[in-house]
Amino acid sequence: MKDVRALILVALGMAAPAAPAQVTEIYKCADASGRPLYTSDRKDTAGKKCELVSREINVVPAQKPAPARERTVDRDAPREGAFPRETPKARASAKDRQREILEKELATEQDLLAKAQKALAEQEAVRHGDERNYAKVLERLQPFKDNVDLHAKNVEALRRELAR
Repeated sequence: MKDVRALILVALGMAAPAAPAQVTEIYKCADASGRPLYTSDRKDTAGKKCELVSREINVVPAQKPAPARERTVDRDAPREGAFPRETPKARASAKDRQREILEKELATEQDLLAKAQKALAEQEAVRHGDERNYAKVLERLQPFKDNVDLHAKNVEALRRELAR
């Protein structure tokens, strides 16, 4: 196993000879009371009984520079590294799609609001026999009122978004 690891390290070392190599050595030392101490600092091993536990060679390959490319200037093409990365045509079509989506959501939310208002009106017209106290009626109607409020707020938010 050690031979294979050594062979791999040698092969990596030969593959990138110009790359800087870093050697990491881990030592296990016993201090005066006999407790083990693991360190990678050679200074900590002075005067102690130490043995080499691990030795690793880290090789980082050099990065190749990116090739320079010639570009033709096209105003509709996105420029590399420039902001925004989309063309004016793409931006306009994205805004159109976003507006269509918001209009569909607004129509759906208006339908849901109308249904919620109808359900609330139906529930207000019904009076159960066990609801002698008006507080019980209000308690029964509260989820319907909350549903109407929720859809009304959603419609208002979608209208504000479309106005922008």
